[in-house]
Amino acid sequence: MESIKEIFRIGNGPSSSHTMGPKKAAVIFKSKYDNAASYVAVLYGSLAATGKGHLTDTAIIKAFEPKEVKIEWKPEVFLPKHPNGLKLEALDSDKKVIGNWTVYSVGGGKITDFESDETENKLYDLTMMADILAWTKKTGKSFWEYVESVEGAEIYDYLREVWNVMCNSIKRGIENEGILPGGLGLARKASSYFVKAKNYSGSLKGKTLIFSYALAVAEENASGGLISTAPTCGSCGVVPAVLKYLQESFSFSDEKILRALATAGLFGNIVKENASISGAKVGCQGEIGTACSMASAAATQLLGGTPNQIEYAAEMGIEHHLGLTCDPINGLVQVPCIERNAFASERALNTSTFALLSDGRHLVSFDKIVKTMNQTGHDLPSIYKETSEGGLALLDI
Repeated sequence: MESIKEIFRIGNGPSSSHTMGPKKAAVIFKSKYDNAASYVAVLYGSLAATGKGHLTDTAIIKAFEPKEVKIEWKPEVFLPKHPNGLKLEALDSDKKVIGNWTVYSVGGGKITDFESDETENKLYDLTMMADILAWTKKTGKSFWEYVESVEGAEIYDYLREVWNVMCNSIKRGIENEGILPGGLGLARKASSYFVKAKNYSGSLKGKTLIFSYALAVAEENASGGLISTAPTCGSCGVVPAVLKYLQESFSFSDEKILRALATAGLFGNIVKENASISGAKVGCQGEIGTACSMASAAATQLLGGTPNQIEYAAEMGIEHHLGLTCDPINGLVQVPCIERNAFASERALNTSTFALLSDGRHLVSFDKIVKTMNQTGHDLPSIYKETSEGGLALLDI
């Protein structure tokens, strides 16, 4: 299992799989064939189906600047290894191919050709939650301490940068107003929700605040702002909203927040290793479901939960998002994506509360729910997996 740095990737939205991943692939390919006169990028499957809404072509063109790149769209062609396929070709001055690379954007900004880099950066020997829980029982330590034992204390330097990016995206999102780009005419809501929260008290104020924080980050992502994946761009608002709200409510130090991020990253990593965080592979349950799970684990740890209670909360975060489809209107990470960040943030706090009321014992384990989510995603028709061919995407807006 890779470093949790792979779960928290800092970059610009709106999509980790459709913009961050293809841009990274283009940059790598250009460095190998910098002597090429021009390039061709062929987008397949889901990458092509919603690529224009996700600004995939824009990201690729910028990566190859100032040289020419031709974009070809083949949404009807699904390569066998992953729905988000991309073939890059380097051409000489006579338009002859001098190099090519078929690569896949598999979620969270990660790219792979399933050959040279599948085993790189493998740090964690334990990849199942049952084994990690056994480790916590044997050592008396918690999940964040397991992360630290594997990655070293220097992981907190990176997580501090991630937390700064998350906080800044909340701040910018609350400050910014107006219509989001993309053509839907969708107005930002975070700013007005934040102001309205000031007029409320008690639980209503808390709920409105967490909504505003989640909306702020998701809206920044939708406009191409700088965010951190958690675990993807489309679900990037859940973890920061929950942690920001809890830090303000309980005056938690940044150090405790960083430990909570470490735990969140560990749970996201297990999902990524044993299932998928790609909406094109398993639907939105892999993105928002995993984000809710990560936030649930982080919140439960901050609120004094035991490892078993933390695992229980994380399990519920996925369980109650099972079957969630990825059906963005016009291929944009806006509807229903932005609101899902807000509701998943609130659900994360609810699952945390529910788990803390228990003794941590429950019937469905985290490992089993991850396996179930993966199978559910496999069974979902492709029209519900980031192709904008089914569900809400068919609405006449």
